[in-house]
Amino acid sequence: MQAHDTMQEREVFKSKYRTIFISDVHLGTPGCQADLLLDFFKRTESENLYLVGDIIDGWRLRKRWFWPQAHNDVLQKLLRKARKGTRVVFVPGNHDEFARDYSGLVVGEIQVFERTVHTTADGRRILVIHGDEFDGVVRYHKWLAMLGSWAYDMTVVFNGLLNYVRRKIGLPYWSLSAFLKKRVKEAVKFITNFEDAVARQAVEEGFDGVVCGHIHHPSMREMSGIIYLNDGDWVETGSALVEEMDGTLKLLKWAIDGEPQVLASLPPQ
Repeated sequence: MQAHDTMQEREVFKSKYRTIFISDVHLGTPGCQADLLLDFFKRTESENLYLVGDIIDGWRLRKRWFWPQAHNDVLQKLLRKARKGTRVVFVPGNHDEFARDYSGLVVGEIQVFERTVHTTADGRRILVIHGDEFDGVVRYHKWLAMLGSWAYDMTVVFNGLLNYVRRKIGLPYWSLSAFLKKRVKEAVKFITNFEDAVARQAVEEGFDGVVCGHIHHPSMREMSGIIYLNDGDWVETGSALVEEMDGTLKLLKWAIDGEPQVLASLPPQ
């Protein structure tokens, strides 16, 4: 069976990238779109793969164990990519902060760093961070952040039930949490303040750009003289940031067995 699966995997056409950035997978939660991510891994390959935090949701797993086979398959796929020559770098987030104790080490052929720097094919130096240090609630009021995380999880569960009904009546997927974030004024203000703070830090440190995650809001913007890049998440959006071989940057929204939607694109210098 395993040999048959391997043969099938080899027959799949793969998009080849120089670099892939993903974050906020939240393995260990019902909202994680593990099947969508497995399809992404099946149909892509890259020289570099950055895991930009919140890959495993340690907060949720400490309260209740939830680990279906698909979540295990995601970890196995990551380890297999590392063994086969992909440079895999893990930058832990606040939900998998336990891994920050291993910064500077190599675990299962995966490099772990609290923050790192990626140089694109056209020479741009990009800071890679999860971004939770720019979230005042996470930094100074962790109990409130954990309460917010619980409320977010409940929204995702309700959203799953809602979309089950929508599928039954032939309607497409619709994200309640994304809708709420766009409509709620304070949420929009938080996203804007977060992006500004991250961009300012990158400017102060002399970088050409910054890649982060944390807020589950895919974005590609030129601001404050640098490129702000947020690779999104695999709970609501199913998005990834990719770098083509020439340094072109693209933000993709993935679709199972279909062509990904290009949310934004930035050509090389």
